[in-house]
Amino acid sequence: MTTESAINTPEHNHKLYIETVGCQMNVLDSELVVGALRQDGYELTNDMFDADTVLFNTCSVREHAEHKIYSQLGRMKFSKRKRPNQVIGVIGCMAQKDQKLIFRRAPHVDMVVGTGQLAEIPRMVQEARANRERAMAVSLGRKAGSRDTVSRSFESYDPLREPEMRPSPFQAYVRIMIGCDKFCTYCVVPSTRGPEQSRAPSHILSETKVLADQGVKEIILLGQTVNSYKHTEEDKLHRLSDLLYMLHDVEGIERIKFVTSYPKDMGNDLLEAMRDLRKVAHYIHVPIQSGCDDVLKKMKRGYTVEQYREMMGRIREILPDCAVSSDFIVGHPGETEESFEKSMDVIREFRFKNSFIFKYSPRPGTKAYDLYEDEIPDKIKKRRNNEMLALQNEISEEDNTNFIGKEVEVLVEGPSKNEEKKSDNQSTAESADPNGPIQLMGRTRCDRIVVFDGNPRLTGSLTNIGVYDCTPTTLMGTIVTRAYQHGTDGMLPILQ
Repeated sequence: MTTESAINTPEHNHKLYIETVGCQMNVLDSELVVGALRQDGYELTNDMFDADTVLFNTCSVREHAEHKIYSQLGRMKFSKRKRPNQVIGVIGCMAQKDQKLIFRRAPHVDMVVGTGQLAEIPRMVQEARANRERAMAVSLGRKAGSRDTVSRSFESYDPLREPEMRPSPFQAYVRIMIGCDKFCTYCVVPSTRGPEQSRAPSHILSETKVLADQGVKEIILLGQTVNSYKHTEEDKLHRLSDLLYMLHDVEGIERIKFVTSYPKDMGNDLLEAMRDLRKVAHYIHVPIQSGCDDVLKKMKRGYTVEQYREMMGRIREILPDCAVSSDFIVGHPGETEESFEKSMDVIREFRFKNSFIFKYSPRPGTKAYDLYEDEIPDKIKKRRNNEMLALQNEISEEDNTNFIGKEVEVLVEGPSKNEEKKSDNQSTAESADPNGPIQLMGRTRCDRIVVFDGNPRLTGSLTNIGVYDCTPTTLMGTIVTRAYQHGTDGMLPILQ
């Protein structure tokens, strides 16, 4: 890495603002970028107008995410009048997709950096501040060369980690693969993230051990289609199931999750590993996207509803207590009212733990954008979205009631959202005893959110909770303690 002194960088306040939109992969990318910039003495700030380095890590999956970034860039139009040494960068998926268009729409942007060039950011920030010239670093298009050539332009980026950017001090994302080769017609990911590439198991194991030494208790393995993972190392082909067995033995790691799965690649070897390994969560996020075969064909998803049903049958047989969540796109070209009702029917049939529901928006650079007219009015998309969400919430609440009166093991993640809001609204004088009970939040092995009152020191631990109530998204409970009762040979649970 080129040092600042070597480039003779002008004076700046070493304050860094980074805004991240999109998926967990983007969150991890931001953590890695911040980790690298920390080595040059940067400190994070929550005020983008107080920072001399401002980065927007972007998403192109939905139009709304792009509008949000362009709005933020618009707010910064005259920021350099007060901060002439300020550097503004757009990084990530939107940078890879839009490239020079970003400079045209926001001329005050200094640098555009794609998903495969994040390692270049520290150098590019320094050079932009020194020479005040625009710079762009992006990967090759999917048709710009051989698969190997294009893949090399989308190098995985895994430098020093940055704990402050993690979901919590006890949780960390671990990238096990990048890119995607599925080419669903509505999706920009194959072009913004490049060809599918899996990381070496030995590298993933080493990273996990480092995270465990830092106090991480839960790792979330990331991939666009994470269960498609395969890598040959020392003449042995490793799949996700093999990786789970390897990571399960890392001392200090208490729970392992993975997202997002692809229906056709859901093998029994993976399900059996989940069944047999205590640390692996009984939770799978496996999007179906539509309950209509005609729409699935237009989406080029590569499976039918019956094939998805067969997969769900195997999940229920091998992992009866496994929670499954899904994604749906409503208003995709060709989705009739009958098609939409078929999607509603599969929600009733499969009873997903939760579903992420999105209105279709045409994305330039996708096959759907070129082939299909976006003929469904937005008001119909909104109605379908609301109807599907209402049905899913009804099912989620019904299924959550099955936990009332039961005891669940929870990995405590920290204060609940309500507790954080309450803390934000309190003055320093009003702040509660830091060692007193607060409302905490954690997740069960099947990824259900649980809130309960407890000591903040429980954060990062596995705790047993007795459930007494629920909402569609949350279980409410109390800590279960154990006490000996005189005259008995065992311990009795006490709900607090």
